[in-house]
Amino acid sequence: MYDLAIIGGGPAGVAAGVYAARKRLNTVFIAEAVGGQSVDSQDVQNWIGTPHIKGLEMAKQLEKHLREYASDVLDIKLGERASKVESAGDHFSIQTTGSIYPAKTVLVATGGSRKKLEAKGAAEFENKGVTYCASCDGPLFTGQDVAVVGGGNAGFETAAQLLAYCKSVTLIHRREEFLRADKATVDAVLAHPNMRVLTPHTPVEVKGEQFVKSIVTKNVETGETVETPVAGIFVEIGMIPATELVSGLVALDEWGKIKVDGKTQRTSVAGIWAAGDCSDGLYHQNNIAAGDAVKALEDIYFFLKAAK
Repeated sequence: MYDLAIIGGGPAGVAAGVYAARKRLNTVFIAEAVGGQSVDSQDVQNWIGTPHIKGLEMAKQLEKHLREYASDVLDIKLGERASKVESAGDHFSIQTTGSIYPAKTVLVATGGSRKKLEAKGAAEFENKGVTYCASCDGPLFTGQDVAVVGGGNAGFETAAQLLAYCKSVTLIHRREEFLRADKATVDAVLAHPNMRVLTPHTPVEVKGEQFVKSIVTKNVETGETVETPVAGIFVEIGMIPATELVSGLVALDEWGKIKVDGKTQRTSVAGIWAAGDCSDGLYHQNNIAAGDAVKALEDIYFFLKAAK
């Protein structure tokens, strides 16, 4: 019987793993791999304490840190995917592709995946101008013309960030109105002199040579196509949280994210916590995910000690 099961190998899971090991909690760490979504980034610039690091190198450093403190209390199970978490009376049962693990408490840090841009050339130019992380890759496009695909809060927040250093930002949205974005945010971003909007347009093709050079969009009402020269395309059309393993067990929001108490990261079920992109926190970044996981781990530690 483990004290804790940590599910997920991104910054949230690793941060929790390090803290669990240092607190000497008998923990099983379950992940297909270590690294998270930033593995694909060519230059992560916002991981605090490290001005520049490639995504793959960041993953190696995370795993190294995790193993440094694993000792005899952290049982690392890489290459296994957790498929189901079930309540088993006074503990939880975590089913994976390789085994079943019993644990008194569970931290879900499974992250999620970005919805991909379905346009000709989008996959070909991913990480060559098409990006899904403005915080990671935005500064690489300083002084250049870029586009943002998506008209929700995430799209406008990304546009606001890019306007700080890009030559211009063109936001592409399939509707005339921005129904999923706060009006105050929309008004503030659209007031910027270097901001423009293409509505109601949807991307149909990404063009370039070695790197992106333009994006072709189609007016969904008239069928007219427009080609806009850009060096970068930032996609903010939503995220798919990896929460199937706790569906029906803990409360999820309308987008499938795990509802948590922002002070403790506790879910609707006593004994289960969540952190990172799989949770319903307002913002999702590597540093925030790690911090939320540490917050959860502190609460888990006291939860376990209080139970004795």
